[in-house]
Amino acid sequence: MHQPGKEQDLMRNWEQKSAVRRKAYAQFLRDADKNLILKQLPELHEEAFTRIDCLGCANCCKKYSPRFKTPDIKRIAKVLKMKEGDFIETYLKLDEEGDYVVKSTPCPFLGDNNHCGIYENRPSDCRRFPYTNEDILVKRKQLTLKNSEFCPIVYFVLEGLMKQGMNDLPQKDQ
Repeated sequence: MHQPGKEQDLMRNWEQKSAVRRKAYAQFLRDADKNLILKQLPELHEEAFTRIDCLGCANCCKKYSPRFKTPDIKRIAKVLKMKEGDFIETYLKLDEEGDYVVKSTPCPFLGDNNHCGIYENRPSDCRRFPYTNEDILVKRKQLTLKNSEFCPIVYFVLEGLMKQGMNDLPQKDQ
């Protein structure tokens, strides 16, 4: 049952709480049964998105850059009526992993009202973020931990998994 008071307590100072619980999250993601986690994700993902207003936050657009893959670059450049090379030169840079990311944050396509100027054509990373309904949550633990520091949805889902007693469930073979 939805209890607004408890939800407000959970979400109060979530950024500080997430930082404090980073080691607990890391241990949980390392030790818990991945299949059991994956079964819980759809419900927690949906619940998080009904309780947390992404447009009120937009930390993902303010503090994070998605990867712009070749299909993303082609699609967005076309929509913006730019040559792909000009789009890359204007908006993107190569990161340390060799991926194209935005040159600066916040994202240049983020409007003052936290709406995306290219929402219908946004990169696939943006469409999928914060990966709380995908196996990436458990397969890319470091990414999940990083995301938990700036995305309240990831924090909510991790807290939900841990609250549901996932640590008490059978552990994977070590």
